[in-house]
Amino acid sequence: MGTLKDRLNEDLHTAMKARDELTTSTLRMALAAVGTAEVAGTAKRDLSDDEVLAVLTKEAKKRRESATAFADAGRAESAAKELAEHEILDRYLPKQLTDEELSEVVSGALAGLGGPPAVGPAMKAARAAVAGRAEGGRVAAEVRRQLAV
Repeated sequence: MGTLKDRLNEDLHTAMKARDELTTSTLRMALAAVGTAEVAGTAKRDLSDDEVLAVLTKEAKKRRESATAFADAGRAESAAKELAEHEILDRYLPKQLTDEELSEVVSGALAGLGGPPAVGPAMKAARAAVAGRAEGGRVAAEVRRQLAV
């Protein structure tokens, strides 16, 4: 199928032809964020699918947090728009782990460390095992719970 960035571009063109303004603006925003990440640093480079996925994850998190802030401020229309954008970005992200699955993955990662692990190495192992299928805050909370910290 090609890279994730290619898929975003193809879906953008499809949304433009269908005159789907919300999807078009959301995908343009996502591609702009990817472009910004590509030129960050000393030289322009193409991002790998994992790096593009990280950018999309960050953008989805921004939309979710903005929706919460708008809802708390009583701006339901803006909150709904942010949630709709989050749903569009969510199509490109891996399926999130349930709490039970997260617990199993983290316990497996901690068992692989051997001995009583410190929080830092435990977090590193857990994040590697989860590989973007759960938010960092959820992973950190589960690691702390299992380590009884």
